[in-house]
Amino acid sequence: MSATINLGPLERIPRGEGRAFDVSGCPVTVFRTRQDEVYATQAFCPHKQGPLADGFVGNGRVVCPLHAFHFDLKTGAPMGNDCQALTTYAVEVDAAGNLLLAHPGA
Repeated sequence: MSATINLGPLERIPRGEGRAFDVSGCPVTVFRTRQDEVYATQAFCPHKQGPLADGFVGNGRVVCPLHAFHFDLKTGAPMGNDCQALTTYAVEVDAAGNLLLAHPGA
């Protein structure tokens, strides 16, 4: 990743949950699966602006807490609904266990 933001240790996100971050004015949610995979998407559902960090995470997807719309965490694609896809961002865990997010504006 070229321009990255260090969001701190992976442990700040419990397994099976997401956490919202404000990255230079861009709201982003980073998800940690129960298998320690990490994904990053826009922070709010495009349908009714549900906070995705409060959604259910499992089976490679997030479920919006407002209307139960499902989205693929890897691609952002809607699953079983005709909602607009989520914007996704590159994120990885470095050797020290820190979350590195590709800067949303890059």
